[in-house]
Amino acid sequence: MRLVSFTRPDGTASYGTTDGTTIHDAGAVLPYADLRAVLAAGATGELAGKGTALAMSDVTLLSPVPNPDKILCIGLNYMSHIKETGRDKPAYPSIFNRYPSSILGHNVPLVRPKVSKEFDYEGELAVVIGRTCRHVAEADAWDVVAGYSCFNDGSVRDFQRHTSQFWPGKSFEASGSMGPWLITPDEVGDITQQTLITRINGKVEQQAGIDDLALSIPEIIAYASTVITLLPGDIIATGTPGGVGKFRDPQLYLEPGMTAEIEITGVGTLVNGVVDEA
Repeated sequence: MRLVSFTRPDGTASYGTTDGTTIHDAGAVLPYADLRAVLAAGATGELAGKGTALAMSDVTLLSPVPNPDKILCIGLNYMSHIKETGRDKPAYPSIFNRYPSSILGHNVPLVRPKVSKEFDYEGELAVVIGRTCRHVAEADAWDVVAGYSCFNDGSVRDFQRHTSQFWPGKSFEASGSMGPWLITPDEVGDITQQTLITRINGKVEQQAGIDDLALSIPEIIAYASTVITLLPGDIIATGTPGGVGKFRDPQLYLEPGMTAEIEITGVGTLVNGVVDEA
């Protein structure tokens, strides 16, 4: 299934399922407050076909899980990106946090902050956790995955370089995105056999197989769950391939009027325009 969170034409929030053009408003008929609550209840199977049909064009898509307990992002985790930065393969995941206020949905414009012109794109695969778990063994990690989504880890590079901590450059409001939906693993098959492609204004700037990850999805889940309890709806953005704007010559940064597309085969395509902060 493809699970979505959205705001209705009247501005109220809901969730449901989609075929890519029509959304069934399951939130109007089911007792769960939001998609995170659906995941926590293990009730995704209840959503199929439930609720009034709405045209996707009539709603505003949110990040599929707009209110996660945490968003964990993995830095330097594709071999092609590690090579372009001149670094070595990491022994452990490099983890930093983003906040829900920094993440928008599909077809909602990213906001370039007024304090910087170094607004970069990072196409990524997002993994969403489906149940509460701690100390997950690598062999069991796939069992805690609720689904996958496309993720743009929009990065303000000069703020990212201010210190050794990534947080400032990764936390500007409305600078990143996720979507267009959360797709369940049974719809995708082997996610490691899929390909991630980032297009800026229609031109391919990043392309890599998910199997180019330096540290695998089970390794990341096992490591993160050793440190902290993972909860339903938690998001893990698994890293970006080579080809980010900072390391191009000339550099390529997002500007108002541009369009960023993150496609993952078998998952979907996340599209966002770019506007300047008011």
